[in-house]
Amino acid sequence: MRLGLRLLFAFFLINGIAAFFVLRVFTAEIKPSVREVMEDMMVDTANLLAELASDDLASGRLSAAPDAAESDFARHVRRYASRPVDASIWGLSKQTLDFRIYVTDERGRVLFDTERRAVGEDYSQWRDVARTLRGEYGARATRDVQTDDTSGVMYVAAPIWVDGGTGGRRIGGVLTVAKPTRTVQRFIDRAERKVLQGGLLLLALSAAVGVGVTVWTVWHVRRLRDYALSVQAPGAGAGLAPPAVPRVPGELGDLARAMDRMRERLEGHDYIEGYVRALTHELKSPVAAIRGAGELLQDDLPADDRRQFAAQVVDQSERLQRLVDRLLELSKLEQRQHAEAGAAPVSLSACAGAALRQCAARARQRGVRLELAGEGASGPWEAELVTLALGNLIDNAIDFSPEGGTVRVALDGASVSVRDEGPGVPEYALPRLGERFFTTARPDGSRSGSGLGLAIVKRVMALHGGCFDPVAGPGGFHARLVFPVP
Repeated sequence: MRLGLRLLFAFFLINGIAAFFVLRVFTAEIKPSVREVMEDMMVDTANLLAELASDDLASGRLSAAPDAAESDFARHVRRYASRPVDASIWGLSKQTLDFRIYVTDERGRVLFDTERRAVGEDYSQWRDVARTLRGEYGARATRDVQTDDTSGVMYVAAPIWVDGGTGGRRIGGVLTVAKPTRTVQRFIDRAERKVLQGGLLLLALSAAVGVGVTVWTVWHVRRLRDYALSVQAPGAGAGLAPPAVPRVPGELGDLARAMDRMRERLEGHDYIEGYVRALTHELKSPVAAIRGAGELLQDDLPADDRRQFAAQVVDQSERLQRLVDRLLELSKLEQRQHAEAGAAPVSLSACAGAALRQCAARARQRGVRLELAGEGASGPWEAELVTLALGNLIDNAIDFSPEGGTVRVALDGASVSVRDEGPGVPEYALPRLGERFFTTARPDGSRSGSGLGLAIVKRVMALHGGCFDPVAGPGGFHARLVFPVP
């Protein structure tokens, strides 16, 4: 499973479990909390009515006899039961008064009932009446229909105090207030619905946050992965600047910087290892030639042979010298990140002239003519590096030119092209031009080049942000350098 899916799954699992338990606790607490508030209000109501009924009970006007005159308390309570009401309670309509009130004497016999159904009955065994007569808090919850949970009724009783005859007071009866639980069920259902909706909204917001955090984390991790994949040893990406370290916050940023330090150490190790390996390979041929010529020179040889082997030693020594010099130049260039422009604009014509003067002696030695044409622009370039690149490109053209051939250097604004009259470069070799130690056959069939000249050219153009554009085809090798102009 991918990292993003793992993070998302873990986030949803944690939030889902938390939301489930939180919603379960809230919904489980709503019903008892509402009923507790309801019971609290009924206690106040019962005690208030018990105080109002005490005089009528003490005087005997709350009698269960059918022919007894109705007391003031009973008359007012019945009027309460028949009062019209139309109240809107937080958006819910209430159109009935739901209290049932009954009064019992000190033996538990019902003296008054707002519904007139229990007058004369013995309620002394009911919990609300029995406990109140004993001086305790009396309350009960009973279903009108035993199989129907919605038919429950809450009963809360309060003692009716009367004079005890010796200046004290005693419990002369019990007043009970009853209220069906279905009257508050609407409020419970609405509260549960709101809690559920809020919980689902919270879960959705948490999911959105989880997706956002996961996407953010995975995006930064993928940037680190891409950075790690883009890091290459100098041999695989010679001439290219190292990839930029991704800017990521927090611990991921620390990881990115640690990866960059590791890249630098690895690149330094690979850089040296690659150079040593390549240099060893390139040194084998001239060293072997010098050793062979030296061994032969120890014997008695004719004068012509001795001169030939001595010339071979000199040629191979010069080859070694050029190899070392160019390797040092390329090494310095590859450690740089950009070219440094001088205070004044650099003339491309002046750099090309300087490069031609440096190569003139070697061109005469090889019997090659050098020509310069066109006008070059001036720009914020590093003159020494531009001259170095052009010199190496011209040197390469001299190597591949036949005796009596011509190397033409043409300037056109910010670009310069060098063309020789050699065999050219095959199409398949173009992508590899500029690699260290990559060479093609000279006109005489030899591979005596170091393979570093075009690598230097390519690196100089990369430092300037320019373009090295070799062209294949018959009629000689043609290379074009394009420098950037602000």
